[in-house]
Amino acid sequence: MKIIEQQEGKLIKVHLFIAFLALAIGGFAGLLQVLVKTGKVVLPFNISYYQVLTVHGVLLALVFTTFFIFGFMFAAVSKTAGTFSTKMLLLAWTGFFLMLAGTIMAAWMILMNKATVLYTFYAPLQAHAIFYIGLALFFIGTWLEGLAIILHYTRWKKTHKNMLSPLLTFMAVVNSTMWIIASFGVAGSIIFQLIPWSLGWHSTVNVAISRTLFWYFGHPLVYFWLLSAYMAWYVVIPKVIGWKLYSDSLARLAFLLFLIFSIPVGFHHQLMEPGISHNWKFFQVILTFVVIIPSLMTAFSMFATFESFARSKKAAGLLGWFKQLPWGDARFVVPFIGMLAFIPGGAGGIINASSQMNAVVHNTTWITGHFHLTISTTVTLTFFGVSYWLIGHLTGRTLTKKINRLAIIQGILWAIGMTIMSGSMHIAGLLGAPRRTAFTDYGGAAQAKKWIGYQLAQAVGGSILFISILLVLFIVIYLAFFSPKGVQEFPIAEMGRSSEKPLLLLENWLLWIGITLFVIIIAYAIPLYSMIQHAPPGSSGYQLW
Repeated sequence: MKIIEQQEGKLIKVHLFIAFLALAIGGFAGLLQVLVKTGKVVLPFNISYYQVLTVHGVLLALVFTTFFIFGFMFAAVSKTAGTFSTKMLLLAWTGFFLMLAGTIMAAWMILMNKATVLYTFYAPLQAHAIFYIGLALFFIGTWLEGLAIILHYTRWKKTHKNMLSPLLTFMAVVNSTMWIIASFGVAGSIIFQLIPWSLGWHSTVNVAISRTLFWYFGHPLVYFWLLSAYMAWYVVIPKVIGWKLYSDSLARLAFLLFLIFSIPVGFHHQLMEPGISHNWKFFQVILTFVVIIPSLMTAFSMFATFESFARSKKAAGLLGWFKQLPWGDARFVVPFIGMLAFIPGGAGGIINASSQMNAVVHNTTWITGHFHLTISTTVTLTFFGVSYWLIGHLTGRTLTKKINRLAIIQGILWAIGMTIMSGSMHIAGLLGAPRRTAFTDYGGAAQAKKWIGYQLAQAVGGSILFISILLVLFIVIYLAFFSPKGVQEFPIAEMGRSSEKPLLLLENWLLWIGITLFVIIIAYAIPLYSMIQHAPPGSSGYQLW
């Protein structure tokens, strides 16, 4: 298997460095949040709860995830499709520095309390123009990095005609393509609506269009996180447990279905909003439920892999296979905890996408608890599990037995803390506790007192999670600089079903991207036209304001 070249290794390592720096700062902001919401802690220097909330959301949901994902995808593509050319590396580095510059600009405005607009930066909340310009640079940078991956894949295909690409490379291309198509929406809103508005060129903004373009991007963002975790689940985890890939074709088809159906579903985040026809909301809810199919395909593939591996070890009985899994290996245990968390997380997502049930939990802490099960557990723990071998692979250091045990403890602590915190969020949400609100904004002392028990539970769970983050940071630093020198495997599973021959049709990009764009147009063209046509009186230009 190819060794990752030094120049590519530097690119990957700086992505991981920024990701874990964002984790450290964003994690601390999260700790402050849960402490403030108990009513027992007051932030110094006139720092507002909502400022801390913005730091936490932006750094963890956007910066940590995106830098880590592109670092991981560069590593996966380099490992399986060969060395990037000098031009592609230059393109990737340009994208990285644009992302970094944009992150610094946006973060500085948040820290200066000039962009306290939360992670979703909904209008009519207005931030400083530098915040929006930073976001725009960030997204443009990701496009360049995604383009570098796609062009590298294209070069591989030219030299390997009539051959299917390596599975990890294929997955990275699908994920990059989905990200680029989806992020055009939010970037368009930032560039053509929010920047001119924040500069005073226009006095108003069309909020309906702004929110719609955000959620055109916002839900695919969830799958951008998940597909990156699925890359590790499908290809890395089977090798870690000592087995083979269950089905190449199933994995490719699942990713293509995510590409088609994960973008035109944003209206299910806007079920409570006016200005959108119920018929179009219903149509996108149907598309949302279609996305469940590739998720179930992924669950089937993973547990079929686990069971077939255990049966090869002579495991018997309904759950005998469960005992045969490598429970002493953090590379497996930590992501597996994330897999288990996705069972209730996915069920919660079905509730959120269902109009009547969404009406019960909309804008309550149930939604916050759901996010913390999906991105903050399923995705994040998978990323941690990947880090425990990827960092050593890049630095030429090994995962020692002591650090491996510490990593398992870290995963268990995360599971305990998240169960307490997310569980209390779900329960309080069912009882009507609002989200995005500080302790003092619950409608008076009597109303705030109603939720204090749940806030204390969230503070306990959040504190345990922060301890787990500190362990992660220690492990990452140790693996990067102090672990014994040696060869750390980049685990990539081999094909398991030798008779299977994946169809070249699965890499007919004109077909799959064409279907994706067609479904997007069907789902969004008429609703967006209606929003423009029925813009509020006094709007100007193309009715964006």
